[in-house]
Amino acid sequence: MHMKVLLAQPRGFCAGVVRAVDIVELALKRYGAPVYVRHEIVHNKRVVEDLRAKGAVFVDEIDDIPAGAITIFSAHGVSRTVENGAGGRGLEVIDATCPLVSRVHTEGQRYAAAGYEVVLIGHAGHAEVIGTLGQIDGRVHLVGSVTDVDTLQVNDPEKLAYVTQTTLSVDDTREIILALQKRFPAIHGPDVKDICYATQNRQQAVRELAQQADVLLVLGAKNSSNSNRLKEIGDEMAIPSYLIDDADGLQPEWLHGKQVVGITAGASAPEALVDELIARLRTLGEIKIERLNGVTENIHFKLPPQLRTLAAGAA
Repeated sequence: MHMKVLLAQPRGFCAGVVRAVDIVELALKRYGAPVYVRHEIVHNKRVVEDLRAKGAVFVDEIDDIPAGAITIFSAHGVSRTVENGAGGRGLEVIDATCPLVSRVHTEGQRYAAAGYEVVLIGHAGHAEVIGTLGQIDGRVHLVGSVTDVDTLQVNDPEKLAYVTQTTLSVDDTREIILALQKRFPAIHGPDVKDICYATQNRQQAVRELAQQADVLLVLGAKNSSNSNRLKEIGDEMAIPSYLIDDADGLQPEWLHGKQVVGITAGASAPEALVDELIARLRTLGEIKIERLNGVTENIHFKLPPQLRTLAAGAA
């Protein structure tokens, strides 16, 4: 086979994921193994396995962590119940919550403190949504579709506000916001700006990629919201699209008759996975690689205070 391989730009790690992974690695350097991480630090098997090999221990709940141990909250954020539980067990907590997720928490808390009911636009059961629901006092409604908006019952339509999960489809979220505004004209909220910059950039890059590719390969975990959205965009643009964990997930028959292969990676997928997929493609035929033009991201988030000195010394 002779194929052109188009690489989306941007793709892969975002600043929030870089910060979260750095937090675990720096905590291991400062405190030594083990350090405990509640849930996956980010939704990617390779990242979790690499950190586990270095001494990180991933647990489901705070009760699984020995009293007094170094504890890291994942990039998705946690509820106040989890925060209080950690405090009650004397755990030394390092919070790796993405600052953009923390901003959503703050917005929701501000609306609730002003007496508003809050609508959270998001996917039920996602770690970020669970954490956000547990950070906002008062009545919070979760909606994931325009249909949910149609059946939404609120106490006072004049005192209503919304916030959004950071990793949603920009288009779907805009439709939900328009439905909310139509049904509740007095509602307050941030348009789609709560969807993080990295999510929006990667979705736009995939739209451009899908206009040129015959097949789309998305590297990312099945439980990664932003990775699933990238595949869905390819589906919506009517090209065969596949979400795979790594190069082993590639099925050669997907490429039969295809001349242009588009590759992207979710915000929690390391670039090594892209390199390995390209290497796998080389075993199937001759390829020519082209990197599309796109947004260059230069966002950097501050580390937690406990780790800043160590990070500065390493630099």
